[in-house]
Amino acid sequence: MSAASDPFRHLPALKAKIADPKGSRFRDFDYGPMDRQLAEAGITRWRRTDEEREATRHAALSSRMDDDLWIFAYGSLMWDPAFCFNEVRSALAPGFHRSFCLKSEIGRGSQGRPGLMAALDTGGECHGLVFRIGQSAVDEETHIIWRREMLAHAYAPAFIALETPQGPVEALAFIMDQTAKDYAPELGLEESARLIATGEGLFGTSLDYLDNLAEHFLLLGIEDELFSRLHKRSREIAGEL
Repeated sequence: MSAASDPFRHLPALKAKIADPKGSRFRDFDYGPMDRQLAEAGITRWRRTDEEREATRHAALSSRMDDDLWIFAYGSLMWDPAFCFNEVRSALAPGFHRSFCLKSEIGRGSQGRPGLMAALDTGGECHGLVFRIGQSAVDEETHIIWRREMLAHAYAPAFIALETPQGPVEALAFIMDQTAKDYAPELGLEESARLIATGEGLFGTSLDYLDNLAEHFLLLGIEDELFSRLHKRSREIAGEL
């Protein structure tokens, strides 16, 4: 592989820190068992149908299929993208910030013990990574991305301007849908930390989710002061329970 074709040519230290997309469970994740578990708990229509989800994909990408596509990552996509890419850069998203504004009553929370998840919300700025998918792979790889990011009704796809050390790019990002019923933008540090410390659902706890983010942010060199404060306070509350 030539240096020019190495996806990690700008960030060689990340090569051992980003999971091989071909081995990711998200490439062909079977949602059938999850559907059955939730149905047994009385929860139906928790996600978009395949047809609904594909309609949002085609609407977002209808004029973008003839060129390479950049994808902005601010959470778990940074270390487990599941899609194949030709290039990765560090990136800054002005006008958006990483926010724990997504209430969870299904995955890392339940109706009795709701949790809190990260999303990309308007205002401020967000440090993350941006991945480039080659034009010939855009259709296949975005099908995989949509099954993960647009499964439920929390996010809205949008193209946003990013700053990178190699120059500006326009990238697809999955932004918090502020009309979603689970949008919780003004909880404050204490309430957010308490939800994370106590939230638990079918996929585990919100605290485990936060710990995983903290571990990978450290590995990737991502700094986020508000996140660090939230992680510290969530751990303190969990220790008091």
